[in-house]
Amino acid sequence: MPAELLIEQPACPKHMEYGPCGGVEFDGACEVADFRCVFLDTPTVRWHGGDSSPAPDAPGASRMREVLATRQIVVTDFPARALDAASLAECAAVLRGTTDAVLAGDSGRERVQFPPAYRTALIRAEGVEVWSGFTCRDRNRVAMEAELAALAHAGVSGVHCVTGDHTRTGARPDAAPVFDLDSTQAAALARAAGHLVSVAEAPATPPVDRRPARLLEKERAGAEICFVNHAGGVEPVATFIAEAQALGSRLGFIPCIPIVLDHDSAELLRSFTTLVLPPGYLDRILAAADPRAEGVAAAVELGRGFLALEGVVGVNLSGGTQFGGELEFARALAEIAAELGHAA
Repeated sequence: MPAELLIEQPACPKHMEYGPCGGVEFDGACEVADFRCVFLDTPTVRWHGGDSSPAPDAPGASRMREVLATRQIVVTDFPARALDAASLAECAAVLRGTTDAVLAGDSGRERVQFPPAYRTALIRAEGVEVWSGFTCRDRNRVAMEAELAALAHAGVSGVHCVTGDHTRTGARPDAAPVFDLDSTQAAALARAAGHLVSVAEAPATPPVDRRPARLLEKERAGAEICFVNHAGGVEPVATFIAEAQALGSRLGFIPCIPIVLDHDSAELLRSFTTLVLPPGYLDRILAAADPRAEGVAAAVELGRGFLALEGVVGVNLSGGTQFGGELEFARALAEIAAELGHAA
């Protein structure tokens, strides 16, 4: 047998079945391995998990559906410090009454968080609705099923299913990656548990031409909302939505707005995988006499552009700040959310 036939195809480090993830580098390289993403040269994997029979809507899902049926929404990232109940309460108090829900996930520097259902309960106790991040990185499917049941009991508004960054990136390379499921499979699991399910898609990340088709498979699995990763502004997002709709997608879209108020928040955004910002966005803000005021104005302007697009059901204020700046960042998020809430 020729030697070249003995060479095995590399496996996805995240064990994904419905890849690729959003972490593919712009040159097509895997985010954690020294080879090309294994999904770039293969056809888009069709959803073959079968039609699930969703459970009756969980109470939180019903509440959010009622809001979405009447108007566009504003979802804000949640800047509170990890494992700090007092910080959670302080940031929630600032955001209460301005945002429709906070998106509570994790970040590369804060991999260890309170469990999603417990964090949801803490935040909701302060009068703020929660759209919970739900990563496949740290739990097997049994633990994920248990967490989804707990999230329903805690009253979560939505579950955002992501495969998740590999443990080789971020603060905990010592942790074993699980990846029993990927985001598409997690979406099916969450929908079957009665949740309002969202997924992410990265229009600017290879394979750019097949991202809409991949999103359609997540929709077939059970997703109803797509958070659109930073893709370069209104026009690229409009193109992506139109391409997805041309394939038959009926998802609601929530584009992400990059929130930059100073050099610290700019650096955090730069750490996001394959980030594409609108041309001149960072320079405009950081060169201003008052970067905070300019950052708020830029976010409101971009948000209004997104909200005018067909298929957009809301926007996500995306970003964070360095340790110690969480409360001030939350105040800026509240200001932006209030402005956009009037436009929504």
